Amino acid sequence: MAYNAALQAATAALAACGYRTEKGDHHYRTIQSLELTIGADSKLVVKLDALRKKRSFNIYKQEGSVSDSELKEMTVTAAKLRRDVEKWVRQSHPEFV
Repeated sequence: MAYNAALQAATAALAACGYRTEKGDHHYRTIQSLELTIGADSKLVVKLDALRKKRSFNIYKQEGSVSDSELKEMTVTAAKLRRDVEKWVRQSHPEFV
């Protein structure tokens, strides 16, 4: 759920810019767009992409492969991303607030 929260924040930023991704690799593209939408640090994008891969593996291959520390990291990352996107929307697209 923490990953989904981060994905939704990234999706909101992309939508605020007037874009959306198509089905297929939309998780990857939405996460990658953060550098262009909110000016996210590339380290954040790399971290989110690694967590995206882990989530996919956990869902489709091996349930329970996410550690407690990874869960905590994703929760913290998602909360920070939400704050960053909210701040960016207020500054860049106040018409959506």
